[in-house]
Amino acid sequence: MTDPTGDRRRFLAAVGAAGAAGLAGCSGFGGLDGSDAGTDAAANASGSTAGFTEFRGSGPLAEGRGEFGGTRIADLPDLSGELTVYLGGGEGGLYRDLVSILQEIYPDFRVNLRESGTADAANTIIGEGEATPADVFWSVDAGSLAAVANEGLTATLPAAVVDPVPQTFHPDDEWVGVAGRARSIPYNTDALSAEGVPESVMTIPDRPDLAGSMGWAPTYGAFQAFVTAMRILEGEGTTREWLSAMVEAGVTEYSNEFLVSNAVADGEIDAGFANHYYALRVQASRPDAPVDLAFTSGDAGGLINAAGAAVLAPTDAQQLANTFVRHLLSAEAQEFFATRTYAYPMVEGIPPVGGLPSIDELNPPDIDLGRLSNLQPTLELMREVGVL
Repeated sequence: MTDPTGDRRRFLAAVGAAGAAGLAGCSGFGGLDGSDAGTDAAANASGSTAGFTEFRGSGPLAEGRGEFGGTRIADLPDLSGELTVYLGGGEGGLYRDLVSILQEIYPDFRVNLRESGTADAANTIIGEGEATPADVFWSVDAGSLAAVANEGLTATLPAAVVDPVPQTFHPDDEWVGVAGRARSIPYNTDALSAEGVPESVMTIPDRPDLAGSMGWAPTYGAFQAFVTAMRILEGEGTTREWLSAMVEAGVTEYSNEFLVSNAVADGEIDAGFANHYYALRVQASRPDAPVDLAFTSGDAGGLINAAGAAVLAPTDAQQLANTFVRHLLSAEAQEFFATRTYAYPMVEGIPPVGGLPSIDELNPPDIDLGRLSNLQPTLELMREVGVL
């Protein structure tokens, strides 16, 4: 879990001085519009080599990142033809921006993008079954991808697609992760020291100093995936006890995890539960905010979930769909995810931004992400405890 310096909570200190402008280039995160998304793409419209410039976010987080390894777009087959892509989520329009860049690079390539929530997109595909017009399901949540795969509606991805990605993020080769997000504990640095944040999420209810000072967003999908992971890892009884103990300790409820992170920065609460990138969003608008991150070790609090893509079995454009997914894993697209959505890259050679510890330096639990699709028992448990 720890990075080479042994400091789990160092990265936001380096980010804070950058200011709001320092986190530019990420629409949907910090209110930025990503207007440079296609600046140089026109120069590549003939299908010539695509560089990093049109993919990379702007501002100090992206400065000095240079050229990286990995498979470059120039090394991939051209995209030519038409795909229907069901997009679940999309990070505030950023994924749409990436599609636009690819369409500018390849003038003979067009994507019919149908956007909705992750569960809605998965349920639509399942309802359509073999008659679905979708060629690709691209979702911000591994559980929704697994739900479609469990219905036998996804094709097995070839080795050329999945091999660059760690096995955890393509457990059965029915889908593959394209961008990662880590669970974290944002904490107020005026209220807590780095050492004051528990290294195990399971011990938080037992900390009297944190009673009444924690926040969560139980209606938020990422939090429900975290509780699902806890239920799988610890069992239903232990998870029920943890949820009940948190309620008894006076945890404060918010509607989403950006608000949790913002409340930490405001000093409304001392710490909370949120995906890692929300603290960056806070820093984008409030560079002096007293907020930093901790990552727990080996438990549900250290879960690394993934946005990913699956090629649907009924498609008549399987080769083109596979090539599209390979483009999402190109070095350029991975740099897009890293510098515009602040996600964890899925391929070796592309570092995360802002001094984030790499995935290898974290200690996530050993869990099949596909099992996160079994959400209903989690919702029932949360209702039983009175969390929902």
